[in-house]
Amino acid sequence: MIIEICANSFASAKAAQDAGAHRVELCTQLSVGGLTPSYGCIEKVVKELEIAVHVLIRPRAGNFNYTHQELDIIKRDIDFCQSIGCKGIVSGVLNSHNQVDVQATKELVQASKNIEFTFHRAFDMTQDPYKALQDLETLGVTRVLSSGQKPKAIDGIQLLKKLKNKTKILQIMPGSGINKTNIISFKEAGFDMVHFSALKNTPIKKTNPGVSFFKGSEGRSDQQTIAEIIALITQHS
Repeated sequence: MIIEICANSFASAKAAQDAGAHRVELCTQLSVGGLTPSYGCIEKVVKELEIAVHVLIRPRAGNFNYTHQELDIIKRDIDFCQSIGCKGIVSGVLNSHNQVDVQATKELVQASKNIEFTFHRAFDMTQDPYKALQDLETLGVTRVLSSGQKPKAIDGIQLLKKLKNKTKILQIMPGSGINKTNIISFKEAGFDMVHFSALKNTPIKKTNPGVSFFKGSEGRSDQQTIAEIIALITQHS
């Protein structure tokens, strides 16, 4: 089983590699579902890590219905990621009816050329997941990251299994809330890969209680937690 870690920083990406993960999805701002990380962060991770680096390309929080200007930004970010050796892109576009925007997504897949393209959890916002799956099959998308249209993937596992059995082309990668208590359920269901963050919060001491620029630490991916989950999977091989 391939372990992909949703890494919100260089430190999280390094922890993922050191724990034995196979791939990272690099992003930032997980509190809003993840946004495109800085060029500096992307470059450092790609140059200093050996495992595959996929980058989330999402220019803003909110819905996945993008303007022409926002799509241009996404394409520019994709070009940069390709230029420095990223192995994959994670993105996706919906229309105003929460259906896959076939034309816009096609343009992003074409912009990604020969690297992998994961359609992210915008999929979980679609009105008809089977129609969305069919649309994505025609576009050359590599895989779909999904929680089975539930807040946590374990709650959406039945839909995820149906999607996996329905497609012969796309990889279905469960993600959201996967941890030590439920990872084996996905292994036993026959999934070849999973996606999780294994975040551990680090308290930050405030030097001036009257001034605050943050609501709290978003945390980092915890190396020990990732290693423990990998060990559980190995034991059930």
